Amino acid sequence: MIKQIKIYDFTKKEIDLFLEECNFTEQEHELFLLRSRYYTLEQAAEIMNVSSKTAYRINRKVKKKIIKVCEQQADQI
Repeated sequence: MIKQIKIYDFTKKEIDLFLEECNFTEQEHELFLLRSRYYTLEQAAEIMNVSSKTAYRINRKVKKKIIKVCEQQADQI
């Protein structure tokens, strides 16, 4: 089960880290940036010209990558 992650709660430093380390696809990158600017998934889907279902699927992938990077960062401490 995916933990609840609110992308808009990240700091600028965290956002930059995720953009650098998560190896997002173009769509994932775009969605991540939109979400970090407080757009809802539905709004982001409309801007990206994809269905809400597709945006939710992309969002799940983004969250998995973020969790993976967080776990890697924690292991380095």
